[in-house]
Amino acid sequence: MQLSIIVTNYKTPELLKLCLESIKKTVINIDYKVFVMDAAGDEDTEFAAKENFKDFNYVPFEKNVGFRALVNEGLALVKGKYILILNSDIILTEDIIGKMIKYFESDSSIGLLAPQLLNLDGTIQESCFRFFGPMTVLARRSFFGKTAFGEKILDRFLMKDFDHQKTREVDWVMASAIMVKESAVEKVGLMDKRFFMYFEDVDWCRRFWQNGLKVVYFPEVKLFHYHLRVSKKHGGILDLFTNKYIWIHISSAIKYYWKYALRNLKFKVQMSNQFQNPND
Repeated sequence: MQLSIIVTNYKTPELLKLCLESIKKTVINIDYKVFVMDAAGDEDTEFAAKENFKDFNYVPFEKNVGFRALVNEGLALVKGKYILILNSDIILTEDIIGKMIKYFESDSSIGLLAPQLLNLDGTIQESCFRFFGPMTVLARRSFFGKTAFGEKILDRFLMKDFDHQKTREVDWVMASAIMVKESAVEKVGLMDKRFFMYFEDVDWCRRFWQNGLKVVYFPEVKLFHYHLRVSKKHGGILDLFTNKYIWIHISSAIKYYWKYALRNLKFKVQMSNQFQNPND
């Protein structure tokens, strides 16, 4: 099997149907299997998936297990050399697979490839980023992002200093639509189980880089992404009191910073001990 496709879904049956229809129409001339990972799915969604897409594998979960768990459970099922991971709000409009595999094969050090994501009006969506700094979350979630210094932090984070029509290596990409090699996943491991939702893609990309595998933004392939940002409804401080997803986002951010801050601290202690004068 050359290609496996994992589609993650949570209570978006209409978008899921559009996504699966687009896969069926555009993925051609390749042997592939689709695994629909459906969190807290209802009978209507299950019936629609099984009835309209009988060749696809439907895997339901009784509750919302989170994006990371859906991906990891999917990765445990797939057998393809290449694995395309899609959210159910992604729409394919052309045969993208051949282009992506060809680019993978041009450089064996590429571990993860991300297409350009477009809003429904055709504008480019922010989907590739630099790694978070200590002030990035604050700038994104508060009035601080409106200050001159906060805007500078956000511009750097959002990579506004480069042409998004050009292919390039990036720190991390939004995992709404990514392709990975099975061999790369075997080397890097699954998504970190400490993340229920949010930051699992940041962490995963970081671990790809740590294992010598490139993360590449590839705008030669374009997909449409509905992208409902459930962690940002009203914007600003009001979300702290009205939106549970912002607290999930903040919790994941804390876990991420703690994971890598602690690792860096241990590294600094080891280096300090290594170069310490034994006569001191």
